[in-house]
Amino acid sequence: MLHIDRRSLRIRLLAWLGGVALLVVVTTWLLHGIFLQSLARDFLGERLQREANHAVAQLEQDQTAVPTALDSVSQGYQVFHHLYVLRFNGSVSASDPQWQQQLAPLLEENGDALIDVNRGTQHMLVYRRHFEWQGTQGVLLVGEDFSQVEAGLATLHWWVGGIAAVLLGMLIILNMLAVNRGLIPLWQLRQQLEALRSGKRDRLSLVAPSELDELVDQLNWFMDDIDLRLKRSRESVANLSHALKTPLAAVTQVLRGNRPIDENRRHKLLSRIEDINAQLDAELRRSRIAGPNAGRMANVTRDSLRLIEMFRSLYPERIFDLTHSASEEEQVPIESHDFSEILGIVLDNAGKWSSRRVHCDVAVTVTALTLTIDDDGQGVANEELSRLGERGTRLDERRPGYGLGLSILAQLVARYSGYSQFERSPLGGLRVTIALPLTGEVVN
Repeated sequence: MLHIDRRSLRIRLLAWLGGVALLVVVTTWLLHGIFLQSLARDFLGERLQREANHAVAQLEQDQTAVPTALDSVSQGYQVFHHLYVLRFNGSVSASDPQWQQQLAPLLEENGDALIDVNRGTQHMLVYRRHFEWQGTQGVLLVGEDFSQVEAGLATLHWWVGGIAAVLLGMLIILNMLAVNRGLIPLWQLRQQLEALRSGKRDRLSLVAPSELDELVDQLNWFMDDIDLRLKRSRESVANLSHALKTPLAAVTQVLRGNRPIDENRRHKLLSRIEDINAQLDAELRRSRIAGPNAGRMANVTRDSLRLIEMFRSLYPERIFDLTHSASEEEQVPIESHDFSEILGIVLDNAGKWSSRRVHCDVAVTVTALTLTIDDDGQGVANEELSRLGERGTRLDERRPGYGLGLSILAQLVARYSGYSQFERSPLGGLRVTIALPLTGEVVN
């Protein structure tokens, strides 16, 4: 049994194109019949009018008795198979007595006109002409059988219908060929997707119409992002395994040993466990990085205010200022959690090392998002600025931490093809500037 997939784009296009073609051809054929009959009727009516005018002019020029003139006119009409009925001076005469009685009511009406008269299957066109001759009013009816003309027009109309049906069939076949050819890129895309699923391909390579460029690019971005996430996950697991192996071995050795755990060893054991916890927390934060191709947006005003309020609660002795020079567009193509992580790392760092004040400026333009965070702490020596962001680097161990926050920040900024800059702040401490592009291709 033939199965028609109604969700198929090919079936939909063929149905729409075929339906439109059928509608256009049928409408054209019907209008052809109507206009053809109207044109023939107007042509015949004009000819009957000219013949009626010619007959009246002939009566006036011959200056002969009416019956003689009528005989002359009648002979002319009979040659052309025309019908005439004349009422003049009270008498009515007709070339065909069978029509005289039926056409008699038309003699009583006023005005010149073309009139349709039907008798049985016969259709007669009659033109009525009023005239005046030698001071006497008369009416002349000139008619012609229109049935034969209509029969010829009907035959011609059906021939045109047959030709139109053949053209419609050819048009449907051409539509099928055009649709099948136009959908070739989609079939190639489906084949390549199946190849991707079976592991025979790594990326889509398709000469597609421009309408599919965004789709192909987006699919390639998604696949690159999946590969990157897989690579990052493997590296993260390897790094985490390597980082935890030593402290876990130390903890295991202490717990399995027979030596009593004094205060010093307990402190070292606790330090090892906190290192493990910090490593796990850092890897967990890295695993949450969505990246630029997640298709999510961040509201810079809302998220910035929420973070500022949170750090005001965490560091109540500090003053957190926020200036916002965002344009009317507050939504930026950065995943909301990534944005919060970027700004949160820098604000947390500034909250730890500032003396009193932390200032944050968020600037959004058409092309970039720029975050500038200043603090009034002791800052970092110029020769040490380049080391900020290195994984595990702690330039000052007076505050708790593991040197992982800025390294995560560096990874986040790199994912968005941005850059971060560390320099001396006008407030006296450290200024961190982060710029993230908002347009163009983002490099994973």
